Amino acid sequence: MGLVGGVTLTAVSPSAQVIAVQEPVMRVLVLEASALRLRADAEQPLLVAGLGSSEQRLRALSVRKQRGQLRLTLEGRSRRSLSLALQRELRVRSADPRGIWLGKRRYRGELRVRSVGAGLQVVNHLRVEDYLASVVGSEMPESWPLAALQAQAVAARTYALAQHGKAGGFDLKATVASQVYRGVESETANTLKAVESTHSLVLVHGGKLIDAVFHSSSGGATEASGAVWSKQLPYLVSVPDHDQHSPVHQWDVWFEPHQLRRAFRETGGVSSIDVLGTTGTGRIRQARVQGPRGDLLLSGKQLRQRLGLKSTLVRFEMLASKSAKPGAGVGFKRFEHSFGKRNSAGAGTVLMGSWRDGATGKSLFAPSVDANASFMGLTPPPPLPPLPVRSTRRSRHQPLMLLAMGQGFGHGVGMSQWGAHGLAQRGADFRQILNHYYRGAEIVPYRQLQNSSLAFLWRSRQPGGVESMGDA
Repeated sequence: MGLVGGVTLTAVSPSAQVIAVQEPVMRVLVLEASALRLRADAEQPLLVAGLGSSEQRLRALSVRKQRGQLRLTLEGRSRRSLSLALQRELRVRSADPRGIWLGKRRYRGELRVRSVGAGLQVVNHLRVEDYLASVVGSEMPESWPLAALQAQAVAARTYALAQHGKAGGFDLKATVASQVYRGVESETANTLKAVESTHSLVLVHGGKLIDAVFHSSSGGATEASGAVWSKQLPYLVSVPDHDQHSPVHQWDVWFEPHQLRRAFRETGGVSSIDVLGTTGTGRIRQARVQGPRGDLLLSGKQLRQRLGLKSTLVRFEMLASKSAKPGAGVGFKRFEHSFGKRNSAGAGTVLMGSWRDGATGKSLFAPSVDANASFMGLTPPPPLPPLPVRSTRRSRHQPLMLLAMGQGFGHGVGMSQWGAHGLAQRGADFRQILNHYYRGAEIVPYRQLQNSSLAFLWRSRQPGGVESMGDA
């Protein structure tokens, strides 16, 4: 054992021809609050550092900010209070494999509490593979096909490691701002299997980790990164999606006049919304909102945020009431689904559903899922008619309601989670799913890219030591 550039190295069998290093530890911001309470799960105590010269064994710990200090309530053999300077950091761990309770959730690894601004931050330090077992279960239903869960594991691992070591007190947030992470409760046997069976695998392009972004459902076709953000990446291009069975493939939402006045205070409500520009897949780039008090120019993202829409792949109609039908050529369709049914043979979960025309109620198609279908050369189910670019109609009379009719959920870039589900149901494995959504990316074990002579290969949970490069 020795040090190279500050990294601890452990020699392994020469036949492996690799150098093993410690598994990367992620720093995940799990809570921002003015007060919090941590407690042990059962008999194993909390081990708390930062209260004095040595760790203290406690059953529970409460922390709040008060009068420029940290006010602590320590629950051990007795209950006592303590005040600390704001600059102190508390480090809480436990030998209990069930983790540490923070509010209504449990977390593995170590929780670090510190004062930031007017409140407190809790950052969870834990090994990347433990983190991923929860992320996969937080981002996808654990009942989904293994191939979809595996694809999510590789994408999430890639995204997480690309953020590793960022400046500041944490690498990732536990929300959709990064990746959803809900702690121990989101771990299941299926998510653990998905993570372990893809152990250390990541997506790279040009020798670097890719920006493995993903979203819920594209609405028929994913979007190129350059159409949504400032930079076009070679592996984030628009591709056909397989999300036609998604409950958010098409959707609609109504807005009352008072809701529109609240969302657009500058214009005093909405008389019309004019779409001024769209992306290649039809997502709104720019729109003009017109109201009694004037006009407002917004980007598609800003419009989505104002109205709380699922995506920017949307069109609008101003109508007198919910019973009124959209204008000619603007018929919309609704997806009716029943999730989690088993087929007659009891083999696997399938999605059963049908599209119904919103005006006639006519069933358009009822997709059946054949788990034995071949992925290569597979043609996705016929997409529904794309949303046309359409502006709302103006009214000179009574205030009208706004009907928003959209497709998909999320920014639309990268892997579609519902599309991954659809491909997995049709027989695709996780590599084929990832290759479909991240064009030209390679799937390899994670390497320390800054020094090609080293490989970040961490110890497997299975007996037998270090994985070899050939395991990929």
